Amino acid sequence: MFGGKGGLGKTTFSAATAYYLAKKGKKVLVFSVDPQASLTDIFERDIFGKGPTEIIPNLYAQEIDADRRVKEYQQEIRQKILDMYGMEKIPDEIESYIQAAAAEPAMEESAIFDEVVDIVVKGGYDYYIYDLVPLGHALYYLSMASVYDAWIDKITGLREQMREYDQVAAVIRREKELEEDAILKELLYIKERINKSSSILTDKQKTAFFFVLTAEEMVIKDTLKAAELFAKFDVPLSGYIVNRVLPSDLKFKNIPEYLRNRLEMQEHYLKVIETTFGKQILASVPEMERDVTGLPMIEKMAKVMFGEF
Repeated sequence: MFGGKGGLGKTTFSAATAYYLAKKGKKVLVFSVDPQASLTDIFERDIFGKGPTEIIPNLYAQEIDADRRVKEYQQEIRQKILDMYGMEKIPDEIESYIQAAAAEPAMEESAIFDEVVDIVVKGGYDYYIYDLVPLGHALYYLSMASVYDAWIDKITGLREQMREYDQVAAVIRREKELEEDAILKELLYIKERINKSSSILTDKQKTAFFFVLTAEEMVIKDTLKAAELFAKFDVPLSGYIVNRVLPSDLKFKNIPEYLRNRLEMQEHYLKVIETTFGKQILASVPEMERDVTGLPMIEKMAKVMFGEF
């Protein structure tokens, strides 16, 4: 997983890492839940909402279409209601509730989270590269596992209590037994999926999380705060990558004053980064001559990150 503030190079590093691993013969899926469709831009391929798309042999990319996932969610809910209660048609009042629930902002985030769980739990790849959304949203997604877990525990407990109260009406209980079992089964199924994906995302043997930062004061401060929050969710932090480092020998050349000032500022904040993060800094990646888009530039970035391959 690559995380950090928006616009620092998470998608670039995700794409380059996926490219490198694919060239090493590993089957790789790089995926994003960012609605801004950054992977589409970097690979110069329209992959949004189209499922895993092969970019080169072994390398697949996927961008999740949250709106479509919400519609699929709604249909799944309708079908489960019909199946559980033996109805032929969804009652109007329930249909209006389903429509209203879909408009809630949390529904989109839940749908995206569910898609990420699907991707992680399904398997089929040697490596998954998760191009995380900007920090605030990333924390929200990572925290949802524990929130859902607690919620499902509570609801399951209430369901069990309801079963006990139903014992006073044995006839009704017999009629409702299958229905209750189906609901409990569904809750336990959701819980199992969430726990499985959460255990993968927090397993230091399986998952590595890298913060991307640049030599700027606010970026350093925000990264420090985020690192503390991520630690609370047991995200296995593997290190930091400093991006967009200008060549230090530029200062010996005839350059504009603003660029000289920029170099001095960078020099100062690179020292701050070194003091703050120390040995956790894994690499410093130079500023590229142009935007990293298209396979030739992705390959160039991969070689900067990992060496010749």
